[in-house]
Amino acid sequence: MFTNAQIELESLPKLDDVTMTPISKKYLNIILINKFILFAIAYSALIMANIFANDVLFTEYFWYLILVLTVILAVNLIFSVLAFRKRKYALREKDVIYSKGLLFLKLTVVPISRIQHIEETRTWLARQFGLASLKLFTAGESGTDLSIRGLTEDEARRINDFLSAKVDAED
Repeated sequence: MFTNAQIELESLPKLDDVTMTPISKKYLNIILINKFILFAIAYSALIMANIFANDVLFTEYFWYLILVLTVILAVNLIFSVLAFRKRKYALREKDVIYSKGLLFLKLTVVPISRIQHIEETRTWLARQFGLASLKLFTAGESGTDLSIRGLTEDEARRINDFLSAKVDAED
């Protein structure tokens, strides 16, 4: 017999009750190093443009451009540090939750039953800090459905093993 009973919102589990685990604080170092490299390239480009510029107007405003770039760098660093605190994850029996963002908080929930493939990766810089990333792929063409960066190598391995066992058990 077909039924389609209404579900009361109060009976649903609350996401606020989930204890989220912050990613490793070492990952903030990687974020900051990447930002400094990017801004070093921008500063270098400005300096090279000033050296080779024949335009008087550019050389007059060079220091203003440096000041603007410095302000952008400072604001970018502040936002990066504040947003870093929002990077958290949680594992539950049936799903994986990841949150990130500052102005726009993005909360991703991936059901374990939908996971097709799990990838554990380490960039050269991440290896220097003992960190790894986990990428969870689900059915579909969207590519990576969830990427958790900034896990310690041990955490990434344990989560990978746990999720792989759960995915294999459901097959």
